[in-house]
Amino acid sequence: MAGVDVWPQNFDAVRVFEALSSQWRVGAGGASGLDYQVLPTVLRIFDIKRKQWRDIFDCIRIMEMEAMRAMRE
Repeated sequence: MAGVDVWPQNFDAVRVFEALSSQWRVGAGGASGLDYQVLPTVLRIFDIKRKQWRDIFDCIRIMEMEAMRAMRE
């Protein structure tokens, strides 16, 4: 990821979030959030251990909320 510094402990979450970039649910009012149905598949593709899934999900939700706020501005 050029131009972005990511702390090592957040790297997996950022990679997963980036992989979900085409999975936004969008309606007439704009984006309403990510499609979480694909999340387990992406976590497996990146070889994320199942015990980390909850932490990664929590980080994804934070990035999702911030991205939606930025899209609305």
